[in-house]
Amino acid sequence: MKILVTGTAGFIGSHLAHRLLDRGDEVIGVDNVNDYYDVNLKEARLARLTGKAGFTEVRQDVADRSAMEALFAKHKPERVVHLAAQAGVRYSIENPHAYVDANLVGFMNILEGCRHNNVKHLVYASSSSVYGANETMPFSVHDNVDHPLSLYAASKKANELMAHTYSHLYNLPTTGLRFFTVYGPWGRPDMALFIFTKKILAGEPIDVFNHGQHRRDFTYIDDIVEGVIRTLDHVAEPNLEWTGENPDPGTGKGPYRIYNIGSNNPVELSRFIEIIEERVGKKAEKNLLPLQPGDVPATYANVDDLIADVGYKPGTTVEEGIANFVDWYREFYDV
Repeated sequence: MKILVTGTAGFIGSHLAHRLLDRGDEVIGVDNVNDYYDVNLKEARLARLTGKAGFTEVRQDVADRSAMEALFAKHKPERVVHLAAQAGVRYSIENPHAYVDANLVGFMNILEGCRHNNVKHLVYASSSSVYGANETMPFSVHDNVDHPLSLYAASKKANELMAHTYSHLYNLPTTGLRFFTVYGPWGRPDMALFIFTKKILAGEPIDVFNHGQHRRDFTYIDDIVEGVIRTLDHVAEPNLEWTGENPDPGTGKGPYRIYNIGSNNPVELSRFIEIIEERVGKKAEKNLLPLQPGDVPATYANVDDLIADVGYKPGTTVEEGIANFVDWYREFYDV
């Protein structure tokens, strides 16, 4: 298939593009390679893709309406995986406008491109952060999620609502994936695993929020990519039993689906740090700090729907995943 993947210089997007190319798909990769974090890392991810058969690199911003219209018209992708977004909970408190441009305007351009070019399925990145103030564990896609705690979370919830509208009005099959704390080789420098590994190796203290009592459903990148591909191949269909009298937030009358994609096995942050210490071979000096604005104390994914519909089964332990990341980090940065 010809598949448009946005965010191919990003962590998940670059891994996904490799897997799609390896199975014989053609990938049109879009990224604006912004400087939210180290551009050299983004360029290195892209460099591994540009030499592969079937990959076309396009450098542009998804928020650029005319450029995206031209892209869809030129390439006519059969399916779209939209991963490009302004990420980060804490950054959204400092730079809210970046989230409106990338996550709302950009998503609007994707929806319009799909609508006008007969795209057969749109899969897009949502986030576990949409659960916000919810405390019922594990988080279920059938729960109400109307209490986000950051603008990032609100923008992802808005994406789900926008997708629902297009599925309803234009019969566009859309599937939103609520990612739960993705980690692994080639990961983002603003994520805990990257920060902790870098600082422990350098002998610098690490900031540990919520006194290390955070619980996160850490999900290894290979498990995430497997879930994305299985979902992409499983085109969303209407829920024929959906009713407005008892509306199910995870499905719709149109071809609309929301799934959690996580490990279904939350790990306490303090244990996560211990595993890094074991792999690095050094103890961390910790600055224990309170919960930060916008953060939630715990995430835990109910992935029953994803298992039932596409056979998703995460198989990487956090010990294996951290070992793979630390080995990659040491090789990439020669430390």
